[in-house]
Amino acid sequence: MNKIQKYFEYRQSLIDQYIMGDMTKSEYLERNFDAVLGLRREPFKYMDNIDKCLFNYQFFNAHAKEAKMLASAASNPKQKAQHLREVDFYYARKDAATLKALELLDFAGISAYFIKVRSKHMKYKLFEIKLDEPSTILHSMNEDILKRLRNEGVFSDETRISQADMYINQKY
Repeated sequence: MNKIQKYFEYRQSLIDQYIMGDMTKSEYLERNFDAVLGLRREPFKYMDNIDKCLFNYQFFNAHAKEAKMLASAASNPKQKAQHLREVDFYYARKDAATLKALELLDFAGISAYFIKVRSKHMKYKLFEIKLDEPSTILHSMNEDILKRLRNEGVFSDETRISQADMYINQKY
């Protein structure tokens, strides 16, 4: 088992603890952020396999969520604005990793759909991408990815309950 696989195994144990109620969403996010940085301080420059793409997805997602928490806690408007710019930057990089993963899989074994959310801001914007192999779910609101999923014939306009519903709909 390589380091990336060990990270994903550890991440799954964090998810299991979160689902069991042994940690809050904020604790999960903090531990996942630490685990990402424990494996690599930088994302993979070349995403030439699915594991590297999925790790970069987690890397940028963890950084975006960390920046979002810092923005929420910031009292200085300039600091808050800077953190929000970081959120946008990291989510854009996460979406690039998502698209690269989908392309490496040639959009095979993929289904995608909008998910039911409590947030009015995210309704009909947040969608879930389910990969059959490796068994993984990804999330995005990126319109270019949505368009590509539709063009490839793997997006359903039906709204479904997310496989990570409890996580998605809990604030942190």
